[in-house]
Amino acid sequence: MAEPRLNNVQCLGASGLHRMAYWEWGERSNPRVLVCVHGLARQGRDFDTLAQRLSDRYRVICPDVVGRGQSDWLANPQGYQIPAYVADMVTLLARLDVAQVDWLGTSMGGLIGLGLAALPQSPVRRLMLNDVGPAIQYQALQRIGTYLGMPLHVETVEQGAAYLWTISQSFGPHTPEQWLALSRPMFKAEGTGLKLHYDPQIAVPFRGVTPELASAGEAALWQAYDALRQPTLLLRGADSDLLSAATAQAMTQRGPKARLHEFAGVGHAPTLVSDEQIQVVQDFLNED
Repeated sequence: MAEPRLNNVQCLGASGLHRMAYWEWGERSNPRVLVCVHGLARQGRDFDTLAQRLSDRYRVICPDVVGRGQSDWLANPQGYQIPAYVADMVTLLARLDVAQVDWLGTSMGGLIGLGLAALPQSPVRRLMLNDVGPAIQYQALQRIGTYLGMPLHVETVEQGAAYLWTISQSFGPHTPEQWLALSRPMFKAEGTGLKLHYDPQIAVPFRGVTPELASAGEAALWQAYDALRQPTLLLRGADSDLLSAATAQAMTQRGPKARLHEFAGVGHAPTLVSDEQIQVVQDFLNED
């Protein structure tokens, strides 16, 4: 597999400047840009397989959201919030110097895309939301909270991959080779071993979410969703515990009236490495 280019952009947050890394595939001169943004505890290399497949048609940009991957960690963990991530993406798009982008966001990356797409004069042309919507099942947040930010130290990537599989089986079937490729970028060297790539403090604002705050956030997200006018594709793991079937159906009837595609045997969230899943994304992008 070809390797992407690693770039950085300086962003401004409430506590000052921070550096956001992003991975770039395809020709820099290509005006067709696809931005792919990962989930809460993941990083931009999640999209390697998809990006390589699409890089002959698109310039594919896969950021490491701040606090993850090759990006800086924040001094104040309260900066790990969706509105701040949206602001970082506006800075990234200014760096890319493009008027429009297509957006694919998995879980947290989808919420970032939703926030950006709902803005007046948004640069988002087509939107793909991967297993996320305005209403998020609180039980799924509790499940994620059981491992988010927990310390982990392993000796080898293989050991790390085995651990990640214990908390990620809802991603659905993967070959050992696929899972190792997804797991390798999830670790950084520390001493004689490896640690997880992300700042454990991303869990601080996450653990502050109560059912009441989640309910208030849901109302704001539905308002943003109803404001969307972009063609929207909603991907869902048929067994997802985060995006309910009822919410997914409501998203096909409100706002942009998203087209829904479900993947059998998958929960939260499809990793978009299988031919079947990639083909659904390609078909949506090829419509124009």
